[in-house]
Amino acid sequence: MADFRTHMTVAVGAGAVLALGGWHSGIWSLLQAAPIAVLVAFGGILPDIDSDHSRAVRLVFNATAVLAVIAGAFILRLRLDAGTLLVVCCGLYLGTRYLLSAVFKRFSVHRGIWHSWLAAGLCGLAVTAVSYRLLEQSARLAWAQGGALTIGCLIHLLLDELYSVDLGGARIKRSFGTAFKLFDYVRPFNSLLMVLLVLGLLPWLPPWQDLAELWRHGSSFWR
Repeated sequence: MADFRTHMTVAVGAGAVLALGGWHSGIWSLLQAAPIAVLVAFGGILPDIDSDHSRAVRLVFNATAVLAVIAGAFILRLRLDAGTLLVVCCGLYLGTRYLLSAVFKRFSVHRGIWHSWLAAGLCGLAVTAVSYRLLEQSARLAWAQGGALTIGCLIHLLLDELYSVDLGGARIKRSFGTAFKLFDYVRPFNSLLMVLLVLGLLPWLPPWQDLAELWRHGSSFWR
């Protein structure tokens, strides 16, 4: 599979191209382009969340903890006093960085469900729902942000599959087929749970016609 530097380099480059392309075509503003680029880059390392000791998993949970604190502060700033908000934000950081990390290490398997299209779609839909419902972004921008994360995840999976083919030795490695897959074929119960999570997110998503409009706008630019 590709190493951390390769994943990060390709994802950062793809994020920059997508963000600037969308800004140039008028899909989002220059200020809105920055989170798009960051989400593609973040998605580019996210599937390695199931690897216990990689640089990616540490970076993912550090970044997720910071995002949890930012989201918590934004949502609760008008409901809690400063002292209580500080305690809650500290709890969010510690719980996400250490407790959630420990849970993932305990129950995840490398190249399992998190290396699949299904997981990429779930993560993208979760970002879309949070952006639209909690951060109160516009429907089209929320879809764009969720799509950016999904694209980053798919880039990661594709790179892992490409690195499973040894062109120099004209052979296919044993890892071939374990990354760029629709779902976890070995553990179908995990896939079923993830499908249920996707279904649970559906009521929280923005209108689908906004996604269709975003797709038409983006397709016309890239043609």
